[in-house]
Amino acid sequence: MLNSYESFDNSETSARKSALIQERVGLVSTHMYKQYLDAQHANINTNEIFVRMIQNIQAVSESLKEAFSSRGITTQNIYVDTDPQNSVVIMNILWHKMSFTTRCNFQPQALYRESGAHIFSSRIMAIKGNYSEIMKGVVEHDEEMGKLLDNEVASLFVPAQNNQSAIMKIKHLPGREFELNQSDAPREFVLKVVEAMCGGGFYHEEGSRKSFNI
Repeated sequence: MLNSYESFDNSETSARKSALIQERVGLVSTHMYKQYLDAQHANINTNEIFVRMIQNIQAVSESLKEAFSSRGITTQNIYVDTDPQNSVVIMNILWHKMSFTTRCNFQPQALYRESGAHIFSSRIMAIKGNYSEIMKGVVEHDEEMGKLLDNEVASLFVPAQNNQSAIMKIKHLPGREFELNQSDAPREFVLKVVEAMCGGGFYHEEGSRKSFNI
């Protein structure tokens, strides 16, 4: 009889533990599912913006060719390269090289907000230099992200909702953010990066002096 009571007690305890596990796992899965959906929608918006961004980069490149050609300057060093997946575009403007990429979106991520209302978003990064050259030999996401951040010029954070503004951050303007509606973002982000990259110049290297902005 004692064994029967013990068996009943163990079954009841096991049932309570199972219910507790299901409840807690249910909360975790609901939270992660929401993140998954937000990330999926943000990635879709980001990919659409990036395709239009490539079109704007090509338009800017053609406009620069016309501007320099009219001044008698050869334009063979003004060109645009894209990868087959449309996840990286490299823009060369005479002595300036810059790259745009979506290859930083390998997990759901949120843009930090002090209020706690963090914005789940995907990211387009603009970096100084040729992406392919910078990433030679890189195989891990952490190393890739480190190199992207080291060479970052600006980032565009694209939220899951189409009617929500994208957020542009420029590295040399810390603490500032610029809201862009998603229809204008492809053009404005490209122009801002080109202005930031080409609006300065280079000093002859002396110690830490390498470049300047005008």
